[in-house]
Amino acid sequence: MNVNDSVTKQKFDNLYCCKESILDGLKRTTDVMLGGKQVVVCGYGEVGKGCCAALKGLGAVIYVTEVDPICALQACMDGLRVITLSEVIRHTDMVITCTGNKNVITREHFDRMRSGCVVCNMGHSNTEIDLASLRTTELKWHRVRPHVDHIIWPDGKQVVLLAEGRLLNLSCSTVPSFVLSVTAVTQALALIELYNAPAGRYKQGVYLLPKKMDEYVAGLHLPIFDAHLTDLTDEQAQYLGISKHGPFKPNYYRY
Repeated sequence: MNVNDSVTKQKFDNLYCCKESILDGLKRTTDVMLGGKQVVVCGYGEVGKGCCAALKGLGAVIYVTEVDPICALQACMDGLRVITLSEVIRHTDMVITCTGNKNVITREHFDRMRSGCVVCNMGHSNTEIDLASLRTTELKWHRVRPHVDHIIWPDGKQVVLLAEGRLLNLSCSTVPSFVLSVTAVTQALALIELYNAPAGRYKQGVYLLPKKMDEYVAGLHLPIFDAHLTDLTDEQAQYLGISKHGPFKPNYYRY
């Protein structure tokens, strides 16, 4: 059961959690003031959107890199400048990777960065930053504090690398218990569904969490906010062609 792509996991763990943990991780490691800083966020998926929203709220000047035209258009409509990393790398104060890809930041980018530029990763793993190209005899690594390294070039330029390219929010900050609750409940329900499913419902393969369960997970967490859902009338449910009790959206719906 693919829990990672369920709606509740994507929105809460990727969007809302990263929106808070990016700031927590940056402050704990660097104590840098973010207002007015030129920040490049590589990738404008759920994680990138959360990071940009948080940084924008503190007054950072944000640039976005994207390969997907739909995500790029979303960034433009959110008031962000979409640009390639090579175009802006000389002037940026901070680069944050959120793509899930590999070698998003290469040695060529590092060589063109200004001294003091902060580099960190919020994506899936440490493959986003080409660390192997930095493990050379000409560059010196200096551990300033836990999870903070200065990489020093022969001319004295220093680039600040956080958590050696690992996930910043897992290495340098905490994850709110509310988000862990959403994720854990989603995983638990997926296991219960697989265990209780009648023979033949699931053939060998990978399945998304049923929409009804996604809605159930969300509903379990609404009482924390004293939120009250509106009930559909029979006439309204019939008009929409859905059950009064859900699921309320088709599987192709994008939240």
